[in-house]
Amino acid sequence: MLWILHSIFVNEGKLAWQRQGHSWDELTRQQQWQTAWLHGPRELWHTLTLIHAGALTLSFALIGLTIFAGVVRWRLVLQVHGLELSFSRAAEISLVAHFFNSFLLGSTGGDLLKAYYAARETHHKKTEAVVAVFVDRLLGLLAMLLFAVLMMGPNLPLLLHHRRLAAVAWLIVLMLLGCGLLAGLALWGGLSRPLPRAREWLRRLPKGEALERSLDACREFGRKPGLLVRVMTLSMVLNGVCVLQVLALAWGLSLTIPPLALFVIVPIIICISALPITPSGLGVRENLYVLLLSAPEINVPATQSFSLSLLAYAGSLFWSLIGGVVYASLRQRHHLAEIANADPAGVG
Repeated sequence: MLWILHSIFVNEGKLAWQRQGHSWDELTRQQQWQTAWLHGPRELWHTLTLIHAGALTLSFALIGLTIFAGVVRWRLVLQVHGLELSFSRAAEISLVAHFFNSFLLGSTGGDLLKAYYAARETHHKKTEAVVAVFVDRLLGLLAMLLFAVLMMGPNLPLLLHHRRLAAVAWLIVLMLLGCGLLAGLALWGGLSRPLPRAREWLRRLPKGEALERSLDACREFGRKPGLLVRVMTLSMVLNGVCVLQVLALAWGLSLTIPPLALFVIVPIIICISALPITPSGLGVRENLYVLLLSAPEINVPATQSFSLSLLAYAGSLFWSLIGGVVYASLRQRHHLAEIANADPAGVG
């Protein structure tokens, strides 16, 4: 994050210095950096403040729509095991999880808290509740990867002409294959045929019985293809809304980005940012926006790309703050304070 800020500030400082009729090369390295950090933050702030208020409000609303669509999807997944969770309670847990996502690794760290709270909602199906969170996230990620790969078709000329775009595209394809393999093994199995004693070995592992029960809970989803179709369809709609959120911000900043290109770039960035590399994908996401939007066919300057990324994250942060308020106000009512003293080994 610091590296990309410095790179952007150096570029902005150079442009500002040259506009004053001076030569950038006449400055020492230290003077260049001082000039960069003098002019860069001001130019970045100026770009951020150019956003149209209506576009920013719309982007916040679209982020909220994705969160509540995720609540609907999670409730569908929970129902496979007969777990009924009211929409309001599911929304509370999802908002709290979104709050923790803002500072845990990747963009899925809050799922650990979501799984814990889900397990608290039942006395006899704790394992199934935790597995439902895992399956919900797995199917959501699979849908986003599939969405990105499908949108590579209309954007094939763009991807093939630039090595950096081709590289991240191949990474997404590999992630889709890996995620698809994991989903296939989790929901339908396949190891027991070449390895007849696989279940026996599984039972010998620490917490083997809980692992076997988790595996059986996953298999239940594979027996309901109709539900999987509904979940994947809802996820595809949700993915489209994620792209629309960035499109709204691009319109608000008066950026001329081809909408079709964003339909492949945004899901690529979301999928890679979900990897547990940095808290909330911070830095990874910003670098990807600057890297991918700099392609000549798109040609968005680094400062504008970085601003677009920060504004997109601002919408997520806005709902994270709401989740923090929910966590602070309801932790006693729903005994969320016990998370500090709970034994994670006791779940399931």
